Formats: sequence, C-alpha cells, structure tokens
Amino acid sequence: MNGQKKKGGLLRNSSLQSLIAALVCIVIGLLIGYIALLIINPAGAGKAIVAVMKNFLYYPSPMAAMMYFGSTLVKAAPLVLCSLSVLFAYKVGLFNIGAAGQYVAGAGACLYFALGFKMPWYVCVLAAVVAAALVGGISGFLKAYCNVNEVISCIMLNWIGLYTVNMILTGVKEPASPYTVQLTSGNPSALLPKMGLNTLFSNNQYVTIAIPLSVVVAVLVWILLEKTKFGYELKATGLNKQAAKYCGMREKRNIILTMMISGALAGLGAAFFYLSGMEQWMCTQTSVPAMGFNGIAAAFLGGLNPIGAVFSSYFIQHITNGGAYVDKTLYCAQISDFISAVIIYLCGFVFFFKIFMNRMLDRRDERRVKGSQKGGEA
Repeated sequence: MNGQKKKGGLLRNSSLQSLIAALVCIVIGLLIGYIALLIINPAGAGKAIVAVMKNFLYYPSPMAAMMYFGSTLVKAAPLVLCSLSVLFAYKVGLFNIGAAGQYVAGAGACLYFALGFKMPWYVCVLAAVVAAALVGGISGFLKAYCNVNEVISCIMLNWIGLYTVNMILTGVKEPASPYTVQLTSGNPSALLPKMGLNTLFSNNQYVTIAIPLSVVVAVLVWILLEKTKFGYELKATGLNKQAAKYCGMREKRNIILTMMISGALAGLGAAFFYLSGMEQWMCTQTSVPAMGFNGIAAAFLGGLNPIGAVFSSYFIQHITNGGAYVDKTLYCAQISDFISAVIIYLCGFVFFFKIFMNRMLDRRDERRVKGSQKGGEA
C-alpha cells in the first residue's frame, strides 16, 4: 500500500506529468507523420521516418555526423532563447506572441551594428538585446498603463518590426542580391568567438560560444524565476495585479520589466544565430522568421520549464533538420516541417493531458479509499 501511495505521489509531480505529456505529443506527432508518408508513398515510408528521426546520424562517417550535429546545435541555440522568452512572460501571466518581432528587432540591430558601424561582436550582441528589450517594453507599457492586450500589441509590432528592419538593413545589403553582406567579408570581428568549440564538431565554422551560453541563460532564467525575490514579485504580479499592488509591489513596473526581459531573451537568440555567420538577412522577405513562433511550441513542449525548454528546442530543431535526409524522389523535405507542425499543434493539449492524468489519479484514489473502507467494515 505504501508503494502504491508513493507511486501515485510521483505521478502527481508536475514536472513528471509535463514530461509524459510532451512524450505523448512527440509520439502522436511522429505517428501522424508516418501515416502521411504511407499515404504519399508507402514504399519508402519506413526509411523516411527513420531518416527524419536520425538527422545527422544519417551519415556513416563520424566526422560528417559531428559536423552536421554542430549545425543542428547552432540552430537550436536561438530557439532555446526564443522559448525562454515565451515561458518567462507566461510565468508572469503574459503571453508574449511577439517573440518573433523581438527576434527580428534583435537581428536587425546586431547586423546593422556589425555591418553599418563595424562594431565587434559583444557590442552587436548588446545592441540586439537592447533593441529587442525596447520592442518588448512597448507592449509592456501599453499593457500596464493602457490595458492593451499584449497579444494584440505584439502581433502589430511583429509586422512593424519586420518591415522596419527590412528598410534599415537595405543599407548594408549586397549590391546584386537582397541579402545582407556576409559577416566573414563585411566585418569578421562581429562573428561570435568559437573558443575551440568548432574543432569538437569537425571544424564546423558556425559553431560558437552561443551553444553553451544558451544553456547558461536557461539556468539563469530558472534561478531568477524560482530562487529570487524579484522572480517571486514578477510571478505574484502575473497571478493577481491588485493583490501585488496591495502588498506594495510596483505592478506596472513589473509588467514592463517582464516584457523587456522577455524581449531581450528573443533578441539575444537572434544575435546568437546571425552573428554565427550561418545565415544572411533577406531584405525583401514578407514573413516573420519562424524562430519566434517555434519558441512558443518549444516552451510548452518543455513544460514551461527553462531546463525542459533546452531539450524541447533541440528536439524540434533535430526533427526539422532531419527532413533534409528523406528520399527527395519520393517525398519533399518539408515532411519534417509537417511533423514539427503537428507536434507544435499538440503542444496546446499538454495541459489537457495533465488534467486528464490528474482526473484518472483522483478516480484511482477514490476507488482505493472505498476499497479500504469496505475492508475495514468487514
């Protein structure tokens, strides 16, 4: 009986429930992806779904596998920061759907400081953080003083930020293309330092300190939210603004600070990606980069836990990159995007899974209590 109670107590642990719910989302997403592959062409469905899940392990050569593993990590690092941006605001009772726009602002700032002002990497990173924090602060100010829903203001700022950055970066683009000048030729000092990490991944030139720093930032966010007075005040403000105000907390300041920190995290993610030199900004793009929106999925798939967000971000990027290895004569590479989209969609049901799990445990406990009462009466 004691063992059963302990087991029930373990299953009621919120972190374990989040993990189970996330695994359920992943399994269902992969299953639906496999069914889609069977419908398209059943002959290669098994190999295709395996290729998506293997990603860099597709290569038999250890050196090639490590190089492409590094590329996956390079893209996962900014996704970690975007997921932290979303979950930080959510922990304080705000839904930062503007992480995408703040990511754009950070990308525009770091690239213009790098290519327009020829600044070193640390100045470019700081510029990205400040620019994105200011964009987030606008939504926070509107929420705090004008009671404007942060979702609406963030969506508007996403598009304002995109076209503003497009215009600004036109001044540092290549003459014959819509892309910004490559950092390797335009300003090598703006590239993030590698500190020898690239040698661990078969001299992958894009592997930088961004990868370990993203994990460090996740740990710092967890400490801030869970172990500090400031984090407690932020969460208290999100739970009940009036109660926080009654207790002497500056609720308006806390809302603005939350959105600024949230924006700064997304901007840092943009700096981590674009200052690696892996990708250039296209000044004619008409859609907001998906990194900020994928951060929403990574945050919820990770159970709104900063450490969980590290693993969920890597998984989403792993699956996305794995689509490049499917047989192109049978399927398109976007099948991995489809699988990721299904998993992202299912992330919205994580909390429903947890509620369903708790109800099942409640029914089991009720049956156990009734059974023990009958045994006592006998």
